[in-house]
Amino acid sequence: MPTTKNRTNITLPNDLDKALTYLSKRDDTSKSAKAMQLIEIAIQMEESDIWDKIASGRDTKGAKFISHKNAWK
Repeated sequence: MPTTKNRTNITLPNDLDKALTYLSKRDDTSKSAKAMQLIEIAIQMEESDIWDKIASGRDTKGAKFISHKNAWK
């Protein structure tokens, strides 16, 4: 059956496979759907870390602040 999603094969150690199996059964979903959900969460966390580093670099003493209204002009 053709799909529009990309396929990625991964090899998991036994402990991760058991955890993924448990979580997918608990949530009544397939292992691949649960893996995709967990990967999405991990990527969001990585993105948050990146944005935090950018914001921390800009948040310095004497930094110029722009109002929300002016930022969107």
